[in-house]
Amino acid sequence: MAEGALLQPDDRSWADALDRVRHDVYHLPDYVSLDARLSGGTPVAFRYDEDERVLLVPLVLRPIPETGLSDAISPYGYPGPISNVVPAGTGFWSRAVRAMSDLLRTHDVITAFARLHPLLPAPLDVLESAGTVVHHGETVTIDLTLGTEQIWSDTHRTHRNQISKARRAGVRIVFDDWTLLDDWIATYHATMRRVGATGFYFFEPSHFHRLRHALGDHIHLAVALCGDEVLGGNLFFELGGIMHTHLQSTRDGQIWWADKLLYHEVRLWGRERGNHTYHLGGGLGGADDSLFRYKAAFAPGRQPFHTWRVVTDPIAFEKLAAGAPLTGRFPPYR
Repeated sequence: MAEGALLQPDDRSWADALDRVRHDVYHLPDYVSLDARLSGGTPVAFRYDEDERVLLVPLVLRPIPETGLSDAISPYGYPGPISNVVPAGTGFWSRAVRAMSDLLRTHDVITAFARLHPLLPAPLDVLESAGTVVHHGETVTIDLTLGTEQIWSDTHRTHRNQISKARRAGVRIVFDDWTLLDDWIATYHATMRRVGATGFYFFEPSHFHRLRHALGDHIHLAVALCGDEVLGGNLFFELGGIMHTHLQSTRDGQIWWADKLLYHEVRLWGRERGNHTYHLGGGLGGADDSLFRYKAAFAPGRQPFHTWRVVTDPIAFEKLAAGAPLTGRFPPYR
C-alpha cells in the first residue's frame, strides 16, 4: 500500500525512516528545525512508503507574503531525497516524487526547491520528470580510505608547502575544545565581513550553541592556535562515514597559513576515526570560482552538484513568477 505524509520533527516516523535509509546530518529533524528557525519557516519531512520501501525529503515550509500560499526549500547544506531503494528503481522513485508534489499542493505549497546530496545519489531522470534539475558544478571530496602518503601526494604542492610552513610557525590544531567556540565565532564573523557575505550568513552566537547541543557527537570543532591566539577554525559534521566542512573561518591579520593546516589535520583526524569521505563542498553556488579552486587543490575527488525545482501549482506559480525561467533563481518571486 502506497502512502505519503508530511511529518513534524517529533514524529517517530521521521526517525524510523532514518533508521532504514542511509542519510546525513542534513536529514536529522533537529538540524532541519534549527535551519527553519533561521528563516521563520516550519520544519517538515515528506515520507513516502510502499511496503518496506521508503523515501524521505526534509523541507522547510515558508509562507509567501500576502498570498495565503507557501513554498518549500531545503535546509542549508545537502539534504536531497534519500531512499532505501537504489536509483535504478525508477518506478518507486517516480511514484514517490509525484506523491510529494501532489501532497504539497493540497497544503497550498506551490513550489519546492531541494539541494541534492553529491554522495547519496538520486535518479536525475526521474526528478527531471517531476520538475527541473539544474547542474551547478562540482564539489570536492577527499578519499579517506587512501593512505596518508597518497592523500599528501594528491595535495597541490603550494598547499603542501604552506601546511609545512604553518607547522614551522608553531600553529597547532585542537579538536572539540568547546571553550573556544565563542572565540571561533568571532573569527567566523570576521571572515564574513571580509568576503562581503549577505546578512543571512551572520549567524548569532546562540545559533552555534544550539547547533552544538542539537547535533551532539555529529558536530566537531577544530581550532587553529598560535600560542594562545585563535587564528581560525573548522566547524564540521560527521555521520555514517561522511564528513562535511560546515563553516571554516580565519581571523583578520596574520594567520600563518592556518587555513590549509586546518583542512589537512581535519582529514587526518577523520581518517583515523574510520570515516571514508571528507566532503569539502564547492564554489559559491557550485561555481568554478576561486573558492572551488582553493578546495580542489586538496584532492582530485569530484562530485556533481545539482538542485531540483518542483512547481506543484503551475497556475499560482505563473501569477507570481511572471514567466521567469526555472533554471535561474528559484523560486523567482523571492
